[in-house]
Amino acid sequence: MKRKLFLFACILCIGWLCMSYKSVSKTSYRYDGYGKSKKAKKFILTDVMMLPGKVADSANPQSQFTNLFENNANGIRLNPRAVTFVQDYMEKNSEELLKMKRWAQPYFNLIDNILQKYGLPTELKYLAVIESQLKRTAVSWAGAVGPWQLMPETARILGLKVTKTRDERTDFYKSTHAAAKYLRDLYNEFNDWLLVIAAYNGGPANVYSAIRKSGGSRNFWDIQYYLPAESRNHVKKFIGTHYIFEGQGSVTTLTRAEAEEQIGVTATYLLNRRITTEENNNARSVIVSGKYFSEAIARHIMMDMSDFERYNPDFDKKMASANNVYELKLPADKMELFNANKYIILNESVQLLLNSATASSK
Repeated sequence: MKRKLFLFACILCIGWLCMSYKSVSKTSYRYDGYGKSKKAKKFILTDVMMLPGKVADSANPQSQFTNLFENNANGIRLNPRAVTFVQDYMEKNSEELLKMKRWAQPYFNLIDNILQKYGLPTELKYLAVIESQLKRTAVSWAGAVGPWQLMPETARILGLKVTKTRDERTDFYKSTHAAAKYLRDLYNEFNDWLLVIAAYNGGPANVYSAIRKSGGSRNFWDIQYYLPAESRNHVKKFIGTHYIFEGQGSVTTLTRAEAEEQIGVTATYLLNRRITTEENNNARSVIVSGKYFSEAIARHIMMDMSDFERYNPDFDKKMASANNVYELKLPADKMELFNANKYIILNESVQLLLNSATASSK
């Protein structure tokens, strides 16, 4: 009798479990082609599509995503004022954008190589994704054309031919060179990647207008609502696209102040270093401050000026600024010479700067 009761109880338990499984299955969440839930499930930042280049292909393209409020592996944190927009953007676009990794790698490789030649962060390639989805023939309502959506006059200034019979904005190679020149010039103007992206979309005049209306702030998150809505959202779309493809942020998703806080005071300058992996491995670094001058350093360590500038771009510009702190990088043998002569170099640097100032005042 006890055995029959036990068997009966087991059968009831199995039946209950089957009913529970069917109930859960009926309420499971499915996603449409744009990553939206068929039910009104709130998208969570820890549930995101697999990241290209970070995780191998899988039949189930879902993986754990580092909490964007916390430090990522590279120390980059997402600004809290960006989270809501980025969260919604990723919910709507992750699946569609990640399909690009199946066909866009040759384009990304080409763009990476060109951006590196101009000393630019390769993550800026995601600007072309939000501008045109990498479409060579893309045309905007305002007349911007090509993968980088350049306006006719801007393209001509940057060296592209735009005529009735020929439009080099549709040439992927040439237009990427032009876009790299423009991005480089905008960065020299604003020294802040979020402002650069806003200016790329809406023009430098709109960014300067927003800075003025905000009372002089150059923090994108402070001036964003003084910008045209399209430019404001363009920056956030770039950040969202960056996180979808990279799984983390970079210096291009930070304001200048955030970059200095999270990466280091010289982060934005050091992007322009043009040294090989071998040179970097054999180099040594030291933080310097004060009135050091590149010409004096190069002479005392017997280093060609062009090589010094490859290792230490914008050195004199940074040292002449109010925040004159720099991570000096030199080949190991040159660093020994610098450390042995740094006080002599500093005295000579000050003298050279004084002579220069005297000559310019005459």
